[in-house]
Amino acid sequence: MEFIDYYKILEIDKSASADQVKKAYRKLARKFHPDLNPNDKEAHKKFQQINEANEVLSDPDKRKKYDQYGKDWQHAEHFEQAKQNQSRQGSNTGQNFGGGQSFSGEGDFSSFFESMFGGSTRQGHTKFRGQDLHAELQLSLVNAMETHQQTLTLNGKNIRITIPAGIENGQIIKLKGYGAPGANGGPAGDLYITFQIADHPHFKRMGNDLHTTASLDLYTALLGGETTIDTLNGKVKMKVSAETQPGTKVRLKGKGFPVYKQEGKFGDLYVTYQVALPTNLTEKQRALFTELSQLK
Repeated sequence: MEFIDYYKILEIDKSASADQVKKAYRKLARKFHPDLNPNDKEAHKKFQQINEANEVLSDPDKRKKYDQYGKDWQHAEHFEQAKQNQSRQGSNTGQNFGGGQSFSGEGDFSSFFESMFGGSTRQGHTKFRGQDLHAELQLSLVNAMETHQQTLTLNGKNIRITIPAGIENGQIIKLKGYGAPGANGGPAGDLYITFQIADHPHFKRMGNDLHTTASLDLYTALLGGETTIDTLNGKVKMKVSAETQPGTKVRLKGKGFPVYKQEGKFGDLYVTYQVALPTNLTEKQRALFTELSQLK
């Protein structure tokens, strides 16, 4: 496995505090969020790397293992167990385990595992954690608004999962123990699911807020009145002020996207008005508009 420097990805020092890790993650997640970079594949890849780095560095136990074992941090328990077995058999330096190599307590941990268990007669007595698996799940914006259950088929096995309302595009969640089975009675790996949320033809999501446009006829825009606004979960009547200008933006509080894992809390819906000019005027309408133009 290629070494990934999570500190470099989050642009922080190895001595960074937990609060600094959180701030760095939030800053970079906003910058590379897929909603802000819809056609940038590199930004999407970067966003996934940022999520992965935060998953490890924000967890004190995982971070400790990562700092100690580098790219082999997920096998830390195996390594510690192997060292204990080695210690019981004799000296922990220069001991040969049948693979034609020796381990001195330093160097590449992956090479150590290979020399320990690659052709060892003790392989059958050592438990190995299963491999982590990765999958993508496609959702519509409407589906992502509500907590619901969905079945994911992976390697011929159906896995029923609950998707919380407010899940974000590109967000990764972990299902512990749903990865590949372990060897020799070892624990199963984990399953990491990346969510891909399709664009909506009328609504654009920005964090927990939604943005849309609505058309006003000229008479309502000039004289005021009411209009009906479409939201993702129904229609809403709104009052329109007289002399509303094209491009005017209004906010519908609490009509946006649900906040992830915060039940009852929602973002806002921002509506930008577009004024539609009348067409196919009658002679009388044309005359009235001509009269209005002369009153300027």
